[in-house]
Amino acid sequence: MVYDADLADRIRELLGPIRGVDEKRMFGGLAFLINGHMSVAVSKQGGLIVRVPPDKTEGFLARAHVNPMVMAGRETRGWVRVDAEGVKTKRQLAGWVTRGVEYAHGLPPK
Repeated sequence: MVYDADLADRIRELLGPIRGVDEKRMFGGLAFLINGHMSVAVSKQGGLIVRVPPDKTEGFLARAHVNPMVMAGRETRGWVRVDAEGVKTKRQLAGWVTRGVEYAHGLPPK
């Protein structure tokens, strides 16, 4: 399965005015990096992968349509997977993109 190109375009629209944004194909999806740090990605499995503060991961997992990010069979703190159902509207998508961008902006540039 390839990533959702329409969802990628919706993210590009939201990130348009932000400086330091790059796109990179990763893990079969499309990642959006802020100053070299991944902030959000369109997943080849559908929906988004979002970078969040590690200490707030559990709180985000309590929300509808949010699941743990699992890599190599292990849950990864600081990352969540948001199902396509959770980013249907512009408001929903903007909230998740903003979370990822804010976290990435707080990291030192690479």
